Amino acid sequence: MQAKLKIYDFVKRMMDIAVSGAGLIISAPIQLTTAVVILMTHGRPILFRQRRPGKNGVVFEMIKFRTMLEPDSTHITDADRLTKTGKFLRATSLDELPSLWNVFKGDMSIVGPRPLLVEYLNHYSPEQARRHEVRPGITGLAQVSGRNSISWDERFKLDVDYVDHRNLKLDFKILIDTVCAVFRRQGISHEGHATMPKFSEE
Repeated sequence: MQAKLKIYDFVKRMMDIAVSGAGLIISAPIQLTTAVVILMTHGRPILFRQRRPGKNGVVFEMIKFRTMLEPDSTHITDADRLTKTGKFLRATSLDELPSLWNVFKGDMSIVGPRPLLVEYLNHYSPEQARRHEVRPGITGLAQVSGRNSISWDERFKLDVDYVDHRNLKLDFKILIDTVCAVFRRQGISHEGHATMPKFSEE
């Protein structure tokens, strides 16, 4: 079993490098256009950078396109800060394109549990913390099973299910389901929230 996982991890890493490298080149015009639109509508910074825990809980800096305005006295909640441009970028997952660089570097994978906030690390049960046994992904089993509309318990269960049953066939299925989910634009937000409530809110 361990030998199979080692082969799988090696093949998956090679595929991550190939796919993310090609994706960065192919999406360059789209990313440039997106950056210009964000600069015109949101101003600087164009990129959203945030420290997130990766494999084994090692923290890295994840990058995405910025979808929210900077917080001020009139834009306090996520719902207030999320712009029309930001909603479109999230609905189409265009905001995730810069994260391909995280995949290329080895911080992330194309498929895996989504990297959450560093502040959640101390709140996980031992079982939930198992989501960090693999590299976090741009998309994952939880994302194609409801994205932000499912509960935290459901999300963590799916994350651990992926860790326990990961294989290339499952990865390809998740990728296909991701494309379908993006076109359907389902599960973008949790009921009553602009995106997803904090883990401590449930």
